[in-house]
Amino acid sequence: METHDDGDQLTAEEPERPEEPEAGEPLPLPVAELHLHIEGTLEPELIFALAERNGIPLPYADLDELRSRYEFTDLQSFLDLYYANMAVLQTEQDFADMTRAYLARAALAGVRHAEIMLDPQAHLSRGIPLETCVNGVASVLAGSREEFGISTLLIAAFLRDLTEESALEVLEQLLAMGAPIAGIGLDSAEVGNPPAKFERLFARAKDAGLHRIAHAGEEGPPSYIIDALDLLEVERIDHGIRCMEDPELVERLVDELMPLTVCPLSNVRLRAVDTLAEHPLPAMLAAGLNVCVNSDDPAYFGGYVDDNFAQLKSVIGLSEFDCVRMAANSIRSSFASEERKAELLAELAASGH
Repeated sequence: METHDDGDQLTAEEPERPEEPEAGEPLPLPVAELHLHIEGTLEPELIFALAERNGIPLPYADLDELRSRYEFTDLQSFLDLYYANMAVLQTEQDFADMTRAYLARAALAGVRHAEIMLDPQAHLSRGIPLETCVNGVASVLAGSREEFGISTLLIAAFLRDLTEESALEVLEQLLAMGAPIAGIGLDSAEVGNPPAKFERLFARAKDAGLHRIAHAGEEGPPSYIIDALDLLEVERIDHGIRCMEDPELVERLVDELMPLTVCPLSNVRLRAVDTLAEHPLPAMLAAGLNVCVNSDDPAYFGGYVDDNFAQLKSVIGLSEFDCVRMAANSIRSSFASEERKAELLAELAASGH
């Protein structure tokens, strides 16, 4: 993606950010974030600010009432709130403000490269033009390297609980408008929506020269991971934690160095894992899997990448060695240029971690 400096300024109130590290404190690990839904970065403060700007009534009296709804029983209970809060995104400026707020927070978390998913179908179904959501996000991503020190790529994610025909139609529209997308993804409700449902979509994306990723093995069975590899020919698996139920699959993933973008705090919040202490990440590392840590929908799941690393260290005793190993995995597993990967690996090596 071409980059340029962008003059847009955040006009809605931003959430509070963590303070800059004090002198002598170690900086966060430089990482690539490969599993991030931009709509999932809508912090409660920004939801209220955008609602006020656009004259949209909210079903919550205040921030505390909204935050009280962030206790989820499963993926669907989260998705219901996630889609409802999207109502505040109406204009290109709204999408730009959301994107800029994420990048500002991600920079403090150590993110140096981000591959950001956008759900165009979720906005089209609300009557928001495709150009509005794509251009709003892309306008900020285009200047992200200069403004935040974060190189970025945009991925169009398709909702697996909708039809493949709908996804194909939107993909053709994205290609026709020359949208600056580097790839496609597959997200939303996994159970009952197997990868086989989207074979034509992924074949079309491959023909168009786009990268391909898919959520698999979060709530869905290990067979969904196998089908994503064999039927969709994906280059990365988002989540993938249930691979541990299938030793042959684990061996295959290790042999193929297949990236798994694991989101620990998300898994706990959505009850895919009961507690962080029971998360399979240590076993995945021990098995030699190519895993990295990501935040998924950080505004909803209790933290950004640095928060995920901090919780993993404090709760399961994740070692600094494994943290650095996963940071390197994230960089190597990205779709960044080889030159950019080399820059980031050199930065990681020089970081003192």
